[in-house]
Amino acid sequence: MTIQRKVLEYILKSGEITTLFQPIFDISNQVIVGYEALSRGPKDSPLEMPNTLFKVAHEQGLISELELLCRSKAIENFVRLNLQGKLFLNVSPKTLLDPCHPKGETLHLIEQFDLAANRVVIEVTEQEKVDDGFLLLKTIAHYRELGFTIAIDDLGAGYSGLKQWSELCPDFVKIDRYFIDHCDQSEVKKEFLKSITILARATNTQVIAEGIERPEELTFVENLGISNVQGFLLEKPSIKPSEDFSSEQLQALSFTQSNTLFDQSMAIGRLSITQPAISSDTRCKDAHKRFEQDKSLISIAVLSNENKPVGLLHRDQLTEVFAAPYGHALYDKRPVTALMDKQPLVVDENQLLDTVSKQITEQDFDIRRHIVITRESAYLGLAPLRDILKHITEEKIRHAQHANPLTMLPGNVAINEAIEQRLKGSNPFSLAYIDLNHFKQFNDLYGYASGDSVIKLLADVTVQACKNSANFVGHIGGDDFMVVFDQHNAVDICNTIIEQFEHQSRIFFTPEHIKSKGYWATNREGEKQFVPLLTLSIGLVEPDLQQCKNSHQVAALATDAKKEAKRYRHSYLFICKRKGPAPAVVRLASNKQVI
Repeated sequence: MTIQRKVLEYILKSGEITTLFQPIFDISNQVIVGYEALSRGPKDSPLEMPNTLFKVAHEQGLISELELLCRSKAIENFVRLNLQGKLFLNVSPKTLLDPCHPKGETLHLIEQFDLAANRVVIEVTEQEKVDDGFLLLKTIAHYRELGFTIAIDDLGAGYSGLKQWSELCPDFVKIDRYFIDHCDQSEVKKEFLKSITILARATNTQVIAEGIERPEELTFVENLGISNVQGFLLEKPSIKPSEDFSSEQLQALSFTQSNTLFDQSMAIGRLSITQPAISSDTRCKDAHKRFEQDKSLISIAVLSNENKPVGLLHRDQLTEVFAAPYGHALYDKRPVTALMDKQPLVVDENQLLDTVSKQITEQDFDIRRHIVITRESAYLGLAPLRDILKHITEEKIRHAQHANPLTMLPGNVAINEAIEQRLKGSNPFSLAYIDLNHFKQFNDLYGYASGDSVIKLLADVTVQACKNSANFVGHIGGDDFMVVFDQHNAVDICNTIIEQFEHQSRIFFTPEHIKSKGYWATNREGEKQFVPLLTLSIGLVEPDLQQCKNSHQVAALATDAKKEAKRYRHSYLFICKRKGPAPAVVRLASNKQVI
C-alpha cells in the first residue's frame, strides 16, 4: 500500500478535511453573493493540496467518498460561521453519475445542518468528459427539482462548453481563469468574454469571472457588465472569510471607484421614473385594467415576492393578445408571467449611461421600450429608451463643446468637473500638470503643422500610458495637459509618459539636430541661443481633501509644481510635498506714521 493511499484512508476515516471559503463579490452593489468551498487535506501531508488529493482519490476509486466528506465539511462550516449568501459546492460529473454514489446525501446534509436548498449552488466542472450526457441532464434536473441552484464551473476549459450550457440551462457560469488572466491584453480573450456576456444576457444566466488577480482584469470584466467576480485581488481563500466588503476590498476596487465619481447626470438612476409595479401572480385581466385606467402607461414592471424585477409587461403585446378571438377566454385568468417579457434590460441606478447604451445597442432593443432600474437589486423604477438615448446625445454634445478641437480630449470645464467630483466625494487622487519645454522655438523653426503633430503625439502618449488605469486625461490648451489619477501608480505613469514622448518625438527632428541634441534659434531679444530637443515638465501633486476646497486651489497647487519642474532643462517629474494652497503672503506695515 502506497503512502498516498494510507494518507487518503486516514483522511476518510478521521474526517480531517479543512474547508476554506473564497467570497464571490458583486462589485456593482458591493455585496458578497456567496462563497466557494475549497477543501484541503491535512497540513504538511502529501495530500494537502486539492489537485493531488482528488487525483489520488480518482486513482484509488475513492472519489465518491472523498467528495461526500468535503461536501459535509463545507456545509457544516458554512452554517457554523453563519455566512450569508450562497454556498458554491464543486461536484464532479463522474461522481454524480457513479452508481455507487449515494443518492439524496446532499439533501440529507442540508437538512441536518438546517440550510435551505436554494442557498446551495452545485458547481459542475466542465473539465471532465462525460459519456452519458442524457444521464447527466437527468441528474442535474433532479438537483434542480430539489431546489438547488446549478452552475457550470471552468467554462471554456473543457470538452462540451456551449453545448453543456445550452443543455443544462445553468443559473451561473464561471469562466475559466485562463480567459481572465491578462484578458485586458489579449484580443482573443476579449472577444471570448464579450461573446459569453451576450449569451448570458440572452439566456438570463449570471456570469462569474474567477481568478481575478490584477486591477486591469477587474476593470475590463466590469466594463463588459460582469459584476460577479472572485480572485486573489479581492480576497484569498481562508478558514474565516470576510462577511462583507471591507476597507481592503474597497481599496482593491479603488481604481474602479472612478466609475462612481462621474457627473451624476451620466448615471442611469437620474432618468428613473417612479411607477407602480405588479406582482408576478397578477392576472392578465387585472393588468389590462391598469393599462385601460392609465393611458400613459406603456410598460409595467413585474416583481417577485422579494421586490426584484422578473419581467416587463408591455401594453401593445397585451392589447394584441386580447384583441384576438378567444383572447380574453384564454388569458384573463392566467398570470402576467405568461405574456411578459422575461428578459428585460435590468440595470443598477449607478450604472453609467455609456455602459447602458452599449447594452441597448448590443441587444437590439425596441426604441419604444423601457428598461428596469434597481437599487441594491430591488425595483426602483423605469426609464424610457428614448429618454436614455436623448440624454446621452445631449451629454456628448455638451462635452464636445468643451473638448479641445486638436486632440478632442476634455477641456478645462471637464477637468474642473473631474476634480470637483473627487473633492465632493472625498475620494483621494493625484493630479499631474504636463507641459512641453522649448515648444515655441520648435514651432517657429519647424512650422505650426509640426507643432500640432507634436501636441497630438503628447496626447496619444499620455492616453496610451493611462489606458489600463481609471485615470482622467484632459487637455488644458496649447501644449498643456492634466491627468487625474485615482490609483497609486501616478509616478510610474508619469515616468512612462516622459520616456515614451522623448523616444517618439525624435521623428520630428532632423538627424543633425538629433546628433547635436538641439539646435540654434533666435530668442525674443534677437539673440542666438542653443535650444535643446523637446522635453517634458510634469508637476505631480496629491491634494489634501481637507485643505483644498475647490478645483481652482488644486489646479494652482499643480501649477506651482509644474513651475518647479520647469527649472530643469531636461525632462523632469517634480513630486510636490505640499498638499494644500500656498499660505497667504502677509506684508508688515511700515514704521512710517500715517497722517
